[in-house]
Amino acid sequence: MAAADLIPDAGADGRYVAAREHGMHALRHFYASVLLEAGESVEAVSEYLGHSDPGLTLRVYAHLMPSTQERTQNAIDSVLRGHDNS
Repeated sequence: MAAADLIPDAGADGRYVAAREHGMHALRHFYASVLLEAGESVEAVSEYLGHSDPGLTLRVYAHLMPSTQERTQNAIDSVLRGHDNS
């Protein structure tokens, strides 16, 4: 990432100071947030991220999940619209 100028070069101690904010951690967070926003299950995202417990995934990413109220309303609306056409 430093070679691509995405993060600064390593310091004299060989460490990359900005790797967490701009590196793999940020990419993992982006990946998880996209999947959850698309409606992927917490269990699946937890498995994809290698978390040992879906509860951890839920605690970290719950704020990124779509509103359950909106999903519930859409599900009921969809079923009722299907029955109106019968």
